[in-house]
Amino acid sequence: MAFWMGVASAEHARGGRDGGFAQLGHGKHIAVKSLSKGDWIVYYSPREGMGEGGTVQAFTTIGRVTSDTPYRAEQAMDFNPYRVDVDYLTDARAAPIKPLLNHLLLTRDHASNWGIVMRGPKRKLEEEDMRRIAEAMGVLAQFESIRD
Repeated sequence: MAFWMGVASAEHARGGRDGGFAQLGHGKHIAVKSLSKGDWIVYYSPREGMGEGGTVQAFTTIGRVTSDTPYRAEQAMDFNPYRVDVDYLTDARAAPIKPLLNHLLLTRDHASNWGIVMRGPKRKLEEEDMRRIAEAMGVLAQFESIRD
């Protein structure tokens, strides 16, 4: 089991949660192919919309991958992104990143330029970071009860 952080607007993260899927890197296969059934994914959302909207800077959704392999979805006429199915913890609340910066292994040593660490479609996380994020999102007990 691995732990991942995806990066997407809050609007897109909620759309994935509501649709029961994760999509990374604008639907590119390479971005989701390393996600396996049983892995966990949390989304960090820098903004409300894609390149627009208000600043969010929070972890917005969290869930467990349920697909055996990525698949292509029909989303729009010429856009068929790769996805994996995810069972999201729907009670999770958004957790602002700033109070977590000095506590996450991902950002602890990057105090002045933590934003650079949050770029790209995804990052692998240590279990300790996923637990801290789940706790900040108010779903640590639920995460721990279905983690294995």
